[in-house]
This record gives sequence, structure tokens and C-alpha cells, in this order.
Amino acid sequence: MSMKPIETEVVVLGAGPGGYAAAFYAADKGKKVILVEQDKSLGGVCLNRGCIPSKALLHATKIIHEAQVSSEHGIQFAKPSVQLDKLRAWKESIISKLSQGVGSVGQKRGVAILEGRGYFEDSQTLRVETSEGQKFIRYQKAIIAVGSKPAMPKAFDLGNPRVMTSTEALDLPDIPKDLLIVGGGYIGMELGTVYASLGSRVVMVEAMGAILAGADPDLSRYVAKYAEKNFSSVRLNTKVSKMATSGKQIKVNMEFEGKKVEELYDRVLVCVGRASNTENLGLKNTKIFLDEKGFIKVNDRLETSDPNISAIGDAVGGLMLAHKASKEARIAVEAICGESSVFENVVIPAVVFTEPEIAWCGLTEAEARQKGIDVKVSRFPWGASGRALSTDRTEGMTKLILEPETDRILGVGIAGVGAGDLISEGVLAVEMGATAFDLAKTVHPHPTLSETLMEAAEAFYGHSTHIYTPKKS
Repeated sequence: MSMKPIETEVVVLGAGPGGYAAAFYAADKGKKVILVEQDKSLGGVCLNRGCIPSKALLHATKIIHEAQVSSEHGIQFAKPSVQLDKLRAWKESIISKLSQGVGSVGQKRGVAILEGRGYFEDSQTLRVETSEGQKFIRYQKAIIAVGSKPAMPKAFDLGNPRVMTSTEALDLPDIPKDLLIVGGGYIGMELGTVYASLGSRVVMVEAMGAILAGADPDLSRYVAKYAEKNFSSVRLNTKVSKMATSGKQIKVNMEFEGKKVEELYDRVLVCVGRASNTENLGLKNTKIFLDEKGFIKVNDRLETSDPNISAIGDAVGGLMLAHKASKEARIAVEAICGESSVFENVVIPAVVFTEPEIAWCGLTEAEARQKGIDVKVSRFPWGASGRALSTDRTEGMTKLILEPETDRILGVGIAGVGAGDLISEGVLAVEMGATAFDLAKTVHPHPTLSETLMEAAEAFYGHSTHIYTPKKS
């Protein structure tokens, strides 16, 4: 086999939401592009082992919950019967369709897709280990988009499949009778919702004093209420000290409420963060620098300290969100093309797909307090929303964070069903520098949940139709 390198203008390493977005955009800009991915299925963690399968399972199990509460509306269903094989197959079919779609769109754009593991030989050469042997790519510019993986502390890594990360949990190996979830972040809460709905007794332990650290407590309290009702137990300020295999179960030692507790679980799900996939890439053969946590250091144009290489997404740390990676992809490509794009003051929304969903963007009330920023807050409770009442989903609120002098919208928070879809209007408002007056004067259709944004703005001025608030002086 000839070892003559393949020549290209841009090579993208990693075909997740950041990687394929970068490859496609570079091709749209007229660049010759090769997209390298070690997995057989395109789409990265998000499509194959994260965002998409988790949302599919959340949708399926949400139906179980809705069937249970429908009796309160006078509609009775028989107890659901879960066919795990069929549920798995449906989830996998969604992944397959989306992954094939990514490949098809790439081919139409003229992007060459190479399956294999990439390794940097130097700052302009990528070696790819493929099923056909080694191939070398000589490039002008490279974009690293290798993503991240679930973190597994050594103390919990027993080599026992009953101790799972999110990857194994999304494969639905079975429905454990007793499930311990270590970590009350968004992954733990979402998967806890899935397994509790499927019938597992879920115990959630969190080392911090609240679940969903970083989220606005005004929003996360709705999720906490759901968990308290539907999980077997939610234990805050709790530290897991040891795990060990005990027959067909996992023996777990933890400190809870000042007591040392030893309990047995059928499975344990560890959700304590994610680690960058920057190991074994040959980065030592380039001029790239990593931080102390193994993330690639970049500037606001997503350029590394190596002039030929950019990096985006989870590999550079920060918010580990697919849409952040996709936005960074565009900025990195535009920088490569000589445009003056920078990742600066970009409004990145966050969504937690729990019951209920919560979403926010821009400045939160807690951040404002920490930074000493003077803000005003306006809230609209969903209990006053006709749409929320008619769907029996009043557990929620819409919240605006406003600049006192100008009434400019600095942040938006939403808790409630469909919050992830509603937050985009908030993103637009913050991004465009809209004021509460702009939002209040924008006609929203009735009856909808989107009205809560308008009414939160109206409430700020004291003339919301469906709640009474004192008029603003």
C-alpha cells in the first residue's frame, strides 16, 4: 500500500455535532475537507450515546407518567407493560436514521469521510488507523472536535458492568429493582427520571447541598419536588466512600446525615462529570497546550497555540453542550477563512430535560448576586396560565432578569413542560438587546405557554392580565 499522504485543505477530527458542523461549513465555504471519525456511526456522543437516545427514552417514559396521572382527568389506562427489546430497537432506529442522515448530507457537500482513529504525527500531518491500515493526511488546517467521555473515579471503577456510566445506562441493559445514582447533575436527573418511570426504586445521592448545581434555584426546585415524589430517596450533602461487588449486587458505603450507611443495589449509575478525549492523539507532536484538566487551550477564535490547528466543543472545556460546539464550529471555520469571527458574548442556552424541563440563558439571578450586578427580576407563575391549567402542567414559572436603568433583558429562565423549546425566544431577546417593553408589546398567541414570556414582561410594568403586580413607579 502506498504511504503517499492524502492532501486536503481542512481535516476535522471527530464527527460529533461540533465536528460535522465544522466539516460541512468548511465545505460550504469552498474548502476541500476530510472528516475523520473512529466510530462506525457518525454523530459523536450526542447522537449515539447522549442527547438523542436520552431524549428518546425521556419521551417514551413520559407517556407512562401521563398515563398514570390521566385518571385524575377521568381517563383510565391499564398498567403499562414495558417491552425493553422493542424500546431499545426504537431508540436505536432513531440513532441510525440520524447518523445515516449526517453521512448523506456530508457526501452531498463533497466532504470525504474516513473511518479510523486519528493521531498527529506533526502539526500538519494526521495518521489515521483504519481497517485497511494506516493512512496519512497532509492538511493546511485541522480542527479537533474529539468530544468527551463520562468520568469514572478509580474508587468506583470495579470492572463490574453493574456499575454504569451514562453510556451503559442508555443501552437499557435491564430495569434494576434498586438503582443508586451518584451525582445530581443534569445527566443523573434525566436518567433518574427515565428509570423511575420504568419502575426502578431510584436513590439519588449528591455531594453538594442541592441538585443541578449551577441552575437557578427558582427553576431547579420544581425538579427537586418531582424527584422527592418519584424517586425512592434524594440525599444531599452525601458522600459515597466505597463500592464493592457483593454477589449479583453492588455494596455501597456512604455518609448520609452524619451516619455511615452500607446498602446493596442492583445497579449503580455514576454521573460525576465528563473528561476530555484528548489523550493518545499525538498532541505532544504539535504545539498545542492543555490545561490541568486535560482540555485544549484556545483563544476566542478557537485557535490553539499551534497556528495550524483549532479546537472546539467538549475538547476545549467550558459548557459541554452540543449547540455550543456547533456555534464554535462556525467561528473556527470563519477564522480559518480569514474572517473576523470571535466567540465573545455569545448567548448559550442551557436545557435540562427533566420533569419538568428547565431552561435558561444569559445572566441568572444567582450569577448577578455573585458578581455584584444590580438587577430587577420579574416572574410569571404558570398557575396563572390558561394553557398550563388546561394541560394540567402548572408546575413552572417564567422569569426575566432585567437591567434596572434600561429594562434590557439580561437573562431568561423557564421551568415547565417544553421549557427547552420556549427558551429560544429568550435567547433572541438577550442576543438582540431587547427590553421588557419590547417583549410586553409583542403579541403572543392565546392560549399558549409562550404567553408566559409576554406576561412576565407585562408583570414587570404592573399590567399583566392574569396576575396582579403593583405598578412600576
